[in-house]
Amino acid sequence: MSSLSASAENLTDTQGNDGSSMCLELALEGERLCKSGDCRAGVAFFQAAIQAGTDDLRILSAIYSQLGNAYFYLGDYSKAMDFHKLDLTLARSMNDKLGEAKSSGNLGNTLKVMGKFDEAAICCERHLTLARQLGDRLSESRALYNLGNVYHSKGKHMGQRDPGDFSDDVKEALMKAVGYYQQNLTLMRQIGDRGAQGRACGNLGNTYYLLGDFQAAIVHHQERLSIAREFGDKAAERRANSNLGNSHIFLGQFELAAENYKRTLSLAIELGERAVEAQACYSLGNTYTLLKDFALAIEYHQRHLAIAQELGDKVGEARACWSLGNAYSAIGNYEKALHYAQSHYSLATELGDPVGESTARMNITDLRKVLGLPEITPTDFDAISSDSQRSKSSPDEQETTQTVRQYRVRRQSMEQLDLLKLTPDGKKVEHHAKGSDGGAIMQEDDFFELLTNSQSKRMDDQRCSLKVGGAVVGEGAVRKPLVAQNRNAPPAGAKENRNALLEMIADLQSERMDEQRATLPGLVNRGGVVLKGQTNPTGPAPDDAFLDMLMRCQGSRLEEQRSELPRPGDVLDDAEGGSTRRGRSNIGATVPDEDFFSLISRVQGGRMEDQRAAVPLGVSRRLAMPNNVHVPPPNTTTKEPGKKN
Repeated sequence: MSSLSASAENLTDTQGNDGSSMCLELALEGERLCKSGDCRAGVAFFQAAIQAGTDDLRILSAIYSQLGNAYFYLGDYSKAMDFHKLDLTLARSMNDKLGEAKSSGNLGNTLKVMGKFDEAAICCERHLTLARQLGDRLSESRALYNLGNVYHSKGKHMGQRDPGDFSDDVKEALMKAVGYYQQNLTLMRQIGDRGAQGRACGNLGNTYYLLGDFQAAIVHHQERLSIAREFGDKAAERRANSNLGNSHIFLGQFELAAENYKRTLSLAIELGERAVEAQACYSLGNTYTLLKDFALAIEYHQRHLAIAQELGDKVGEARACWSLGNAYSAIGNYEKALHYAQSHYSLATELGDPVGESTARMNITDLRKVLGLPEITPTDFDAISSDSQRSKSSPDEQETTQTVRQYRVRRQSMEQLDLLKLTPDGKKVEHHAKGSDGGAIMQEDDFFELLTNSQSKRMDDQRCSLKVGGAVVGEGAVRKPLVAQNRNAPPAGAKENRNALLEMIADLQSERMDEQRATLPGLVNRGGVVLKGQTNPTGPAPDDAFLDMLMRCQGSRLEEQRSELPRPGDVLDDAEGGSTRRGRSNIGATVPDEDFFSLISRVQGGRMEDQRAAVPLGVSRRLAMPNNVHVPPPNTTTKEPGKKN
């Protein structure tokens, strides 16, 4: 990241004018606020610095870089991308290779978070190339780390399946991530940066985990755990324990997994991370279910349910109720199992989860048969859902729902409007079809005549005027009548007039091109002189590598314009390879990722019959598994992806 402090130290008397001085002071205050964690206030000062303006390209580059980073931390990735692009443009205009490398890396990280993995890889590869040309090993290590993150995120995004069950494209991306992480780890060991070694080991463990190499994942997570303890990094230690637990689950080592999850739980409590505490309780409940210690499983699921209700996580509540219903059913307490099954149904209905709803229906039906209760009807299910909704909805929420319903009615009425009938051709068709209502049609024709007159006026306003010999050919000009000329005998001086006309057109076109040129916000060129820090007024000629990068980026823009926007709740990777839920408020915050839940369901599904072997009345009670459960052999294992590193 560019340093404004360094720019302040190097500020000379020629830059000591009021504009540049004010710009630098505002930027330094913005930098201080961002370092203190108040990025929003820092952005305001940086924007004010741009308004003040400066002719020092180094200061302006530092402001663009800081603004891009500030917007990145605020989650406004579009603006972050814009300012990092400006920083990259400015670095190239100054022939600043190190600045270009840094801005390319920042731009690559931003594009990765936005899901534009191919463009991100291009920028990070440019960063790596420049770092190696400069012999900057630290910058090279960062570029390798960023490239590993890009391919790790790409592989994870492309393959939303169980670990090890990926297509060749996904495996290729993940293997590229492993290669870059290994290079980064080797370089960090040579430099002696233990903290960076820990991050590389954590990411290597996560990537091997996705590839299904759980032994290699455990080796790297163990090293990550050791380095985290060496630095006293409790958060990293908590993540390493969670990831170790996930890997042990897949190897069928449930006791070891439980020990790792217990350490995760104690560290989450120590750090005050309530959502992570709930996730650890959920993982422990499922692990003890696999160990058939249902008393402990119920205890941890109850703790998970309490925290989910505290945080308002409805998805977490539904999962906890489903798990508690299964656990109570396994120990023969069918009354409580029925209670939690009904709660699961109410929550699934409220969330609009058809799979969860169907699962809860089947569980309720089977449990009522076991208890000898009358068979439940669809009306009874509706009553369960409506009672829950009435008890939980407030008058304000009901009023909001009514408002939304009215808005939708109005929206539908607009969508039913036949726009073709508003066009002149449509009016002609309607006139021939009806053959009547002449007065109404006449009024509409008058309207279109008025509209045509207005539009023609606007077209005239948009016409440009030609300056000929100081006179303006425009509204007040009198045109000479056209005189037929003899084509075979052009008049004298026609060639000179034609050349003059062409020169005039060229001047007009060049003015239009200048108007379309982009400007750098905050850049002040005082007196038309070459700006300080710019060795060549026209800038250096782009090299082949940069042009190749530019062409590859531009080549994919058309396809990107056809892609859909990220949906709320999409899981994106953070800078260290961890996952964060964006665009959602406490939805699913207390439960691990979906694949762990599905795999736990599969393992439980393979053991349900054993748990119900002593049920009276000989009634088959197959409690359905939610979320696309496929029952595997009993040795199938499960996981809970936690945060990375």
